[in-house]
Amino acid sequence: MFAVVDIAGQQFKVSENESYYVPRLDAEPSSEVTFDSVLLLSNEKGTKIGAPVISGISVKAKVLEHLKDDKVLVFKKKRRKDYKVKNGHRQHLTKIEITKIG
Repeated sequence: MFAVVDIAGQQFKVSENESYYVPRLDAEPSSEVTFDSVLLLSNEKGTKIGAPVISGISVKAKVLEHLKDDKVLVFKKKRRKDYKVKNGHRQHLTKIEITKIG
């Protein structure tokens, strides 16, 4: 059984008892969050596709921790102009565990 869920503007294919890294959520660690925008639901009985979302279906998840992603280096250079700029960026993430679909 899996579902496609819209979390913070991004779509994730999620299954029960699995952990995922999603964009930073405004929730405390060890708290419960609910996602109501389920776009697709597939189980043993068949597949339901929403138009755009499936009403009456939600996904519950537990927030495990907040963390930062690996550093991404951004390097800009213009040749023969003595122009070099090096920047770094670390994205803020939230690790969640899916507890219930449906």
